[in-house]
Amino acid sequence: MELLQNMESKRSNKLSPVGKFLIYGTGGLAVGVSIVCVPFVTPAFRKFCLPYVPATTEQLLGVTKALMGRSGRLLDVGSGDGRIVFTAAKLGFKSDGVELNPWLVYYSRIAALLDPKCRDSKFYRKNLWTFDLKPYENIVIFGVQQMMSEFEKKLLKEANHDTVVVACRFPLPNMVPTETIGHGVDTVWKYIVKR
Repeated sequence: MELLQNMESKRSNKLSPVGKFLIYGTGGLAVGVSIVCVPFVTPAFRKFCLPYVPATTEQLLGVTKALMGRSGRLLDVGSGDGRIVFTAAKLGFKSDGVELNPWLVYYSRIAALLDPKCRDSKFYRKNLWTFDLKPYENIVIFGVQQMMSEFEKKLLKEANHDTVVVACRFPLPNMVPTETIGHGVDTVWKYIVKR
């Protein structure tokens, strides 16, 4: 009788294939979700926390209006999912994006390949503070208030004369906008760099 009970307890301690699958599957899923989430969480540990917040339709319309009559190369700083870059490409700009989050860069690159009007757009996984602004006649930024002063210094140091800068959500602190479009979180400020 004791031998039978021992065998029964050993049998109940073994995991069934379904149990193993559930344990390994749950563990693998947790690791996968963690890997995907890390690029979205790490901005909080940088000097300037620049979270991913997609542009609204009103903001896209404001940027489009601010760029009316312009042409040339355009850079979207903190390009996220590429909405500004794609909108600009469809308006005829040679548009690029710079973004730190690798998942958003990969997403944007794939989306650009799938849209014939956007295939020439480039997305760079680089740090804004080391990225060269000089080749661009048009620059769009969706920044946070804490970084706009430093970004303004970078603009004045690197951007060419007559470069149009479109700031969304937060204005540049010292430059005077030539145009303000929209209101609230959808406000867009247009600046022209003068040397």
